[in-house]
Amino acid sequence: MKANAQESQSLVLIVDDEPFIRLILRHFLEREGYKIAEAQNGIEALTAFKQLHPDIVLLDAIMPDMDGFECCTQLELLDRSKHTPVLMITGLEDQESVDRAFEVGAMDYVTKPIHWPVLRQRVKRLIQQSQLQQKLEAVNLELQRLVTIDGLTQVANRRRFEEYFNQEWQRMKREQRPLSLILCDVDFFKSYNDTYGHRVGDRCLQKIAQAIKDIIKRPGDLLARYGGEEFAVILPNTDTEGATYVADKICHAIRTLAIPHQNSQVSPHVTISVGFTTEIPQSDSDLEEMIAVADRALYQAKAAGRDRFVQDILLPTSKNSR
Repeated sequence: MKANAQESQSLVLIVDDEPFIRLILRHFLEREGYKIAEAQNGIEALTAFKQLHPDIVLLDAIMPDMDGFECCTQLELLDRSKHTPVLMITGLEDQESVDRAFEVGAMDYVTKPIHWPVLRQRVKRLIQQSQLQQKLEAVNLELQRLVTIDGLTQVANRRRFEEYFNQEWQRMKREQRPLSLILCDVDFFKSYNDTYGHRVGDRCLQKIAQAIKDIIKRPGDLLARYGGEEFAVILPNTDTEGATYVADKICHAIRTLAIPHQNSQVSPHVTISVGFTTEIPQSDSDLEEMIAVADRALYQAKAAGRDRFVQDILLPTSKNSR
């Protein structure tokens, strides 16, 4: 039975110092529909592995200079995805050699003289297992993404915000670097929904999320939907000056959208209120308190007339800035 269409695209790297063994392995596996690459020693194998990214490695255990066990150890270090199975081919069948093959990362082994039906099935099975593992990991990554993404706005959700804020809080505490937190609330959004309907309200939130996302460009920054019409921005390694710049840009970006809001009490268009705080986390400080301070700043922005940003800090000598 030949390999199926997916397996026929698979690349097998044969590593053996004996040309005759490589030749018969090549002929056998090519008849099974596989593509073949060859290496005659461990050094060549490592180079070929890096360049070709084979789907499976058939590795002779006994070779001069670098034997198969050492080569397998080195291949494991190169294979960051851990998806490439190694099938050891050995004339050794003692318990110690078999144990050692598995210890260095081989997925299976066959002994010389090679029993060809066994080799065919083991190559096929190892490639199928590797492909299945890759598919499962891709599905799991997508599931992880889905549980941390807000379905409406496609930015991080509250769960992801809490995970990431705690992670960055701890990191900034270790490194003694500033962490800034920005909380945003769309002004008079209930009135907007009552006036235009929830579907239009949803589109409004999507546009606002995209506008803020376009500002939050650094890989370490995170925009999250914090609540119904609330958004939060986490800015690691960002001082007060940097957070002020981002907060100002957010307010300006939402004004620039010019989304009509006939029942707003501050503007004919949709606007946003922003509160933020910056802190270098200390061993005796509390991340919940930092969120409370940012929330207090947001409340102050609303009380001062909305469509603005306000900073608040933990110190008694705090100054609010427009």
